[in-house]
Parts: sequence; C-alpha cells; structure tokens
Amino acid sequence: MSRMLAQRPYLLRAFYNWIVDSENTPHIIVDATKKGVEVPQKFIEDGKIVLNISPCSVMQFSMDDNAISFNARFSGQAMQVYVPVYAILGIYARENGAGTMFPDEVSYDDVLEKSPDKDKKPKPKGPTLTLVK
Repeated sequence: MSRMLAQRPYLLRAFYNWIVDSENTPHIIVDATKKGVEVPQKFIEDGKIVLNISPCSVMQFSMDDNAISFNARFSGQAMQVYVPVYAILGIYARENGAGTMFPDEVSYDDVLEKSPDKDKKPKPKGPTLTLVK
C-alpha cells in the first residue's frame, strides 16, 4: 500500500473556506507545546490556545501544507504568529461550533521526531582564552 499524504492541510483549507463562505468566524485550536509553534505565551491555557483566523482579524494571512502564519494584535501588541499544521488540533466556527477535530496522523511522526528543539540554541562562538606557558 502506498503512503498517503497528510490529510490535515486539505481538511483545514476546506473547513476554513466553508466557515468563511458561510459568513462565520473560523477559530483554530492549537497545541502550543509542539515544536515550531510561535503564539503569545500569556494566552496559552493547559498547553493549548484558540486563535481567531478570520480574514477581518488577521493581516498577512498565509496557509499552506506546512503552516498557518499571520500578524495579529493581542492585548494591543502586534505579533507574528506561526503554527505548523501538525500542531492544529481542530477548526470550528465561533458562532455555532461547526467544524472538526483532527486525528493524529502517522505522516507527522517523522516531522516531529526530526524537528530540532526550538529551545536549544547553538552556543555563540566568541573569543576564547588559551593558557600559554
């Protein structure tokens, strides 16, 4: 059996378009503990954050097979948000809750295992001291 592509990006786009075309407000549920997620830390609860991704709420919105990114204001502060698709747990309409939760996908196991830890930063190379006798 051939390996299938991850279905999450396709379903995410379909649900997003359906919610927006229905004149509702799309929200995504994000696992903020996943590698590569860049969201405002003070709004994370129990390792998750809900983000309004309505076209009238965000700027420079981009959604592709790998991630959603946009600029938005949180408590008056502008912030660039970056959410890898594998960190999106679900999408729904704020007005009526219509949407879906995404199942775990084997397709993302390799990505998550091979991703460098964002907290580990290379040590900067600077001057060193050498003992000369």
